[in-house]
Amino acid sequence: MSGNTALKRDTRDSTRGEIIRERGQREVFCGLTGIVWLHRKIQDAFFLVVGSRTCAHLIQSAAGVMIFAEPRFATAIISERDLAGLADMNDELDREVEKLLARRPDIKLLFLVGSCPSEVIKLDLSRAAERLSGRFMPDVRVLNYSGSGIETTFTQGEDACLASLVPEMPASTSAEPELLVAGALADVVEDQFRTLFADLGIERVSFLPPQRSGELPAIGSNTRYLLAQPFLTDTARALEERGARRLDAPFPLGEEGTTAWLAAAAREWGVSDEVFERVTAPGRERARLALGRYQDELAGKRVFFFPDSQLEVPLARFLARELDMQLTEVGTPYLHREHLARELEWLPDDVQLSEGQDVDKQIDRCWAAEPDIVVCGLGLANPFEAQGITTKWSIELLFTPVHGYEQAGDCAELFARPLRRREALRI
Repeated sequence: MSGNTALKRDTRDSTRGEIIRERGQREVFCGLTGIVWLHRKIQDAFFLVVGSRTCAHLIQSAAGVMIFAEPRFATAIISERDLAGLADMNDELDREVEKLLARRPDIKLLFLVGSCPSEVIKLDLSRAAERLSGRFMPDVRVLNYSGSGIETTFTQGEDACLASLVPEMPASTSAEPELLVAGALADVVEDQFRTLFADLGIERVSFLPPQRSGELPAIGSNTRYLLAQPFLTDTARALEERGARRLDAPFPLGEEGTTAWLAAAAREWGVSDEVFERVTAPGRERARLALGRYQDELAGKRVFFFPDSQLEVPLARFLARELDMQLTEVGTPYLHREHLARELEWLPDDVQLSEGQDVDKQIDRCWAAEPDIVVCGLGLANPFEAQGITTKWSIELLFTPVHGYEQAGDCAELFARPLRRREALRI
């Protein structure tokens, strides 16, 4: 595999200037938000949040569920009686789970999701999950994870959820290498990647999370995994404890990122340059054509990233290298140097990186940078819009399929649309 540059590792120096590290007040959603896309992905799972009415309102508002829909999530409300110790929370939780499963026999996997209130009162949901699993298995498996917003950011809800699934994955007995893609992807994107891997000759491919809870992939020392999302720190650690090995790659955003992500698997499986070029060329060309429609709109525009989703670094790389946008500051809640090594190599040398947040200081830096568009959470977006600054909600990049060749243009559209709206309002 000597001729195709897409299959070669970039060896440029990855040293950078000083990274701003802040530990002040933050503006982020909590991990409960991840339920909004996870409940759509695992089709026979149910997410029961053990929290307050505020938790219930957050999930309902974020999901935008119609009144006629019956979603696969709910909130077991912690009441004043529970907080005062006048009721046994475990007994009440058991009753709620019993009623839920009696009404919804389609549920095969039940997640008990911890929240800030449940953690404050020290409710042991891991013990509750173990107790309820013993009662309802084999019909229903009960697991737990924390979606609390205490010292976390909202995408860590998915990380905690997937990490809770890893111990349940069966041990692999295969002597052949197997590929696991970790990270929730839209079904259409998953199907596209399955086709590409199959065309490359990589047949044994599975995804975490699976579409059905009974289809958890096997894992072992012959498992190689690719991260589809950059925020899966705990999941990656759990996979490696089960013997899996991570393939070093950037993330599959844009034509360049997707090609290098696929190339990491192609190298591991010994795919020839000729086969790789033949399989990926059509998708690469479609992605380039789609992105070309946004070059005039986005080239030269200045973008500022507030830390929110942990997608900031891969998105910044995509915008800078494939759409010629100028990066002012790229903030991210947590900077995992190992998982983001390839992305950091591809960022412009003069970009300012920041990790964590002191929101008032960062707002001051944003004003000084005079960006054309700011990527941030909803808590900051409305005030910025009121001051005349164009914004893009970072959470929308989780709700919208943006991975892979076919979605490259859609990802660019998400940044072009608010700039068009601002221009229209000025007319």
